Amino acid sequence: MTITRFKTSTFSGLSTLLLAVLVACAAPHVRAQTIDLGAASTFAVLASTTVTTSGASSVVGDLGVSPSGTIIGFSGGDVDGVIHLNTGTSYDARQDAYTAFNQLAALAFDQDLSSTDLGDRTLNAGVYSYSSAADFNGMLTLDAQGNEGALFVFQIGTTLTTANASFNFVNGASADNVWFQVGSSTTLGANTAFAGTLIADVSQTLATGVTVNGRVIALTGAITMDASQITLTSIPEPASAALLVSAAAMMLVASRRRENRQAA
Repeated sequence: MTITRFKTSTFSGLSTLLLAVLVACAAPHVRAQTIDLGAASTFAVLASTTVTTSGASSVVGDLGVSPSGTIIGFSGGDVDGVIHLNTGTSYDARQDAYTAFNQLAALAFDQDLSSTDLGDRTLNAGVYSYSSAADFNGMLTLDAQGNEGALFVFQIGTTLTTANASFNFVNGASADNVWFQVGSSTTLGANTAFAGTLIADVSQTLATGVTVNGRVIALTGAITMDASQITLTSIPEPASAALLVSAAAMMLVASRRRENRQAA
């Protein structure tokens, strides 16, 4: 009987790799989207009464109204997604968006920014509060400090108004982790480049040239657009534990085969 001997260093290195993979899989994975939108997660635009565009607007993601709304100015070619006109799906989405709105409102805030402009500043992850109206002029830099799951939540008591607003994401921050909970309505001024999920209790107005990387949701009123672009970016799923372990195991088997050939 031939006994094949393997190099200890080979097993040591690969065993360490396999152990690291198993530990990584066992650790909790921080999802980019930590607020549960349920059925509303696929919607780029969702309103209660009306979604209207007076210019050549485009939507990437689902567009819907519920419970008895109308959609005006859009054709199938303007929406890269499913149009839900008072369907069961849009009804469920609106209910789930309500739940998310209340979840955001219930978060304890880390800093009160009332009576200050949201633009031209740098913020780390956290919950930021405005007791009433908020203005957003200029660029807002969001710094995740290396944590790709870092959450940025903005609680606006009444209205949100922007003018030439934009975002700068650094150190792992992304639009997937940005949430605005607005107690009344929003007005996104011309040429605003907005990012994140924007949920207003009443209505939302998007002026000419506004772009949104995220979602626009009006819980009880209308969404009015004029030559605006709203893009819902997808969040990639993390590799499953089974796939990672399988890859490490395949590397181990391949190494053993090489050692067997060398020993022979």
